[in-house]
Amino acid sequence: MGLFGQRPGDSDATKTTPPQDVQKKEQASPFADRPQDDTLKAFKIMAYETLMERMDLVAANQMTPDQLRHEVERFIADLSAEKKLQINAREQRSLADSLVDDMIGLGPIEEVIHDDSITDILINGPYDVYVERKGKLARTPVRFHDESHLQQIARRIAGRVGRRVDESSPMVDARLADGSRVNIIMPPLALDGTSISIRKFSRTDITLDKMVTNGTLSQPMAKLLKIIAASRLNVLISGGTGSGKTTLLNALSQLINPAERIITIEDSAELRLQQPHVVRLESRPPNIEGEGEITIRELVRNALRMRPDRIIVGEVRGEETIDMLQAMNTGHDGSMSTIHANRAREVLTRLENMMMMSGFEMPPRVVRAQIVGAINLIVHTERMRDGVRRVTEITEITGMEEDMIKLHTLFKFEFQEEVGSEETSEIHGVFKYSGLRPDFSSRAMSYGFEKELKEILKEGK
Repeated sequence: MGLFGQRPGDSDATKTTPPQDVQKKEQASPFADRPQDDTLKAFKIMAYETLMERMDLVAANQMTPDQLRHEVERFIADLSAEKKLQINAREQRSLADSLVDDMIGLGPIEEVIHDDSITDILINGPYDVYVERKGKLARTPVRFHDESHLQQIARRIAGRVGRRVDESSPMVDARLADGSRVNIIMPPLALDGTSISIRKFSRTDITLDKMVTNGTLSQPMAKLLKIIAASRLNVLISGGTGSGKTTLLNALSQLINPAERIITIEDSAELRLQQPHVVRLESRPPNIEGEGEITIRELVRNALRMRPDRIIVGEVRGEETIDMLQAMNTGHDGSMSTIHANRAREVLTRLENMMMMSGFEMPPRVVRAQIVGAINLIVHTERMRDGVRRVTEITEITGMEEDMIKLHTLFKFEFQEEVGSEETSEIHGVFKYSGLRPDFSSRAMSYGFEKELKEILKEGK
């Protein structure tokens, strides 16, 4: 019998012929009085529910997507005939694709996932889906059948990376097959239905040169960042949510020597390093009994025993900060990470606070000395009102003066004006060089970048 125990319309020897008056009642389609669009929507929901009842899950799991789609098309043809609904071949294929997406894919968001112009997908319950294009949010007509349908898709996303999400564990970070980052939060924490936030994974590699073309930074800034990455300086990329921190980290990582051994540590793996010698580590949440959790801090400690040339932590946001700084201080030059902060100076305060979370009692001066010894530069990013993500500061940590950390801002974006309406606004400004000679100049020259550094100093003036 294939995929279904019994397809619509199959004969049944035990079936009795209904009385003639009942036959007359059944001749009218239950969709007869609906507009065509509403008819197809209602039919799809009924087809999905019927499919779930009659489908042989074991057989379905053994099929390829194309085989499954073919079987579902046959099912739709039979069911539409049973319900006396006239749908053409194109509508049958569209319904089959949609149902297969519901069964093994991401349901109604499958189409927007493959739209390269979309950077974020934000689902606020089953009937409220937004997408971001070019930094601007817009509501979409995408809908799930109901909350149960949305939760099924959420559990599928989490299950594919070995994680779970349900009432007892209603929050999870996960990723899609293409690397897109996903956060899921379900009721009872999400009051208006399951919320899913997806940060799309770019299908094209973003380089520093492309960022110059996009207006993210200037050519002299890109050249300086190339020198910074190649000279094995420790870099912390700061910024708010969605400001492009991870994108910039991926771009900087492309300048790492292919001969180096790199270890990446993340909550949900999304870094894309092109070097041949990369070991990717991912933290693990606790199981249903509350056991088996592996934190970022434990992974950082373990990474130190794995003979890394560089350690790249996707984001520091807690007690793992002290271990990361100690790694940077003990010979693992060229390490990189990201941190949430509103400006470069605020990064230092956040680092101090997070180091205090590690459980070590240290005087503030000792904490600041640890930061100064570990981090060479802070690169700050912002997503501005016009939707463009820009590198607004490149700041060097140069030492301490009494109890305060000294910062030298090398480049800074200076706002000039905003033109256009709210929907089409454009921010105009300049990436201005401070004129200061970088404190790391001698190190950059030891890596053979004397000529390039002189060009930057000349271009930036």
